[in-house]
Amino acid sequence: MASYIEPHQYTLKRAVTCCGIGLHTGRAVNMTLRPASANAGISFFRSDIKGQNAVPAHMDKVVDTTLATTIGEGRAKISTTEHLLAALHGSGLDNVHIDIDGHEVPIMDGSAGPFIHLLKRGGRKKQHALRKILRITSPVSVTSGKKSIRIEPYDGFKVTGRISFDGNLINEQTYSVEVTRKRFCQEIARARTFGFVEQVEQLWKNGLAKGGNLNNVIAIHWDGRSILNEDGLRFDDEFVRHKLLDLIGDMVLLGGPVLGHVVANRSGHSLHLELMQAIVDNPNCWEYVKFQKRGHGTHRTAISETRTAGSRFPPFFSNRSDAAIAQTACAA
Repeated sequence: MASYIEPHQYTLKRAVTCCGIGLHTGRAVNMTLRPASANAGISFFRSDIKGQNAVPAHMDKVVDTTLATTIGEGRAKISTTEHLLAALHGSGLDNVHIDIDGHEVPIMDGSAGPFIHLLKRGGRKKQHALRKILRITSPVSVTSGKKSIRIEPYDGFKVTGRISFDGNLINEQTYSVEVTRKRFCQEIARARTFGFVEQVEQLWKNGLAKGGNLNNVIAIHWDGRSILNEDGLRFDDEFVRHKLLDLIGDMVLLGGPVLGHVVANRSGHSLHLELMQAIVDNPNCWEYVKFQKRGHGTHRTAISETRTAGSRFPPFFSNRSDAAIAQTACAA
């Protein structure tokens, strides 16, 4: 059965604001999420930098994948974007402007849960514009040593992840989920970031993770068999669920919704970016699908375009000349 996809784009009904600290800087950050027009996509604005233009949440703006995903444009950089972007996807929002007065998205409790609650306060507003979706038609994969990630055809958006760590606490964990708004909120959003105590201590020595504490990080004991957080785990397999949270957030950087099944084996931010680049470099493995009005309803239409390997992969919602698009009907 084909997965149901809402045909229209959505934005916020009203602006919402939150504040918190950056995981690595430890500095206070204020952030406001505002409604954006149809086809605008998701963009960040550094309110602390005078005259700074938008930094689109797009893969070609990624400047670093060390410990988190950082995007940038000129002097403006925004790091630790993945949890917020995952929450925007999980809330079904396409067009949002984000004002932030620092270079790091607040860590909140280490999950996407607080952002989900924030976005619920903002509400969803349906826009007249219809969605355009990237549909995977043939598998694309990337391998790096024992790590690998691939995306394969699937009529929906699904993620499957596997992680493996030494020690009795994590060992090997696998989780798979169809990423719908309901399942994201119930199964993925509340999974927190984690780290081994010795790794956190090393980060502190290097001037990083200054904002990390037991309120926003699952701290794994030196013996690898327990955690230091008194409230325990939210899920028995919270670790792999959080890895899927990061994956979902990073995939937002493709620029719009995706039809495909991502299978990740011990992957991280760098490999996520490599997968997106591999998709760009293999234009015969995907196509655009666009919703169009027909009578009182909508239907999905495949869009064939001339694409060259390595060419810039535009955000899905960018406006393009209709003359450059040849359309053929496909099954709804």
